[in-house]
Amino acid sequence: MRSLSRRALLAVAALTVTAAAVPQTAIAASPAASTSPRVYEKAGPHKAVKATGGPAHTLYYPADIASDATEHPVLIWGNGTGATVDQYELLFTHLASWGYVVAAANTGQSGSGEEMLAGARHLIAENSREGSVFRGRIATGKIAAAGHSQGGGGAIAAGADPLVKTTLPIMPGPQGNVNKLHGPAFFVSGQADMVVPAFYVRGRFLACDQVPAVYGQLKGATHFLQGETRYRLIGAITAWLRYHLSGDQNAKSVFYGSGSGLDQDDDGWSASERNKKAV
Repeated sequence: MRSLSRRALLAVAALTVTAAAVPQTAIAASPAASTSPRVYEKAGPHKAVKATGGPAHTLYYPADIASDATEHPVLIWGNGTGATVDQYELLFTHLASWGYVVAAANTGQSGSGEEMLAGARHLIAENSREGSVFRGRIATGKIAAAGHSQGGGGAIAAGADPLVKTTLPIMPGPQGNVNKLHGPAFFVSGQADMVVPAFYVRGRFLACDQVPAVYGQLKGATHFLQGETRYRLIGAITAWLRYHLSGDQNAKSVFYGSGSGLDQDDDGWSASERNKKAV
């Protein structure tokens, strides 16, 4: 686990390092090098489609979902206070390119988490509805909740529901109770955030001791994710979902293990930590 002052070299790809065997001498293999979160900033293989999901949600999903027999994991999303879905569209289209279905609540008041959970329930219903493009295509047991600012607090509130398997609070407000989360959580702060200060987000991470939790501080990021900081965030969110919902073992090393990819990306992340359950 990296302290706030620890520095290491940036890992830009997944590498495998092994120790050479020496006759009559037992030498332990060196650990595999970690994967950089920036690997997941690249677009995935699918084109993205945007559609309405009833009056309350906007959906993003792979364009070939009807012809692809795969069940697709889901991300439910909450906007910041007064924000719109369009402001986060770069993230949603990126996730759809990686095969995820996103249900973003059409509101700037999603702190209760209920608006987000309604998106999950809508997709679960569509999964069994005759004639739906999502029929048989939704992995109903693989749902993540994420959001920004008030929506980040809403993600924590939604994360208490059994439908949600993992939670990603981004610069979260005070909504929700982190001790009610029942799956892994990734807390993100901005180093230069004056709206939801980094120390506050880290405090919520530290209080979340009943499940595996990871904390990342985006280097130089304000609350509004200016410039390149939004791409660092997109890569990390994608990597988190790739491991926790899709079982991608390369993505696991972005967050877990000694010298994780998040630890090593000093140009993108100014701090990272893991609690005792995050192994």
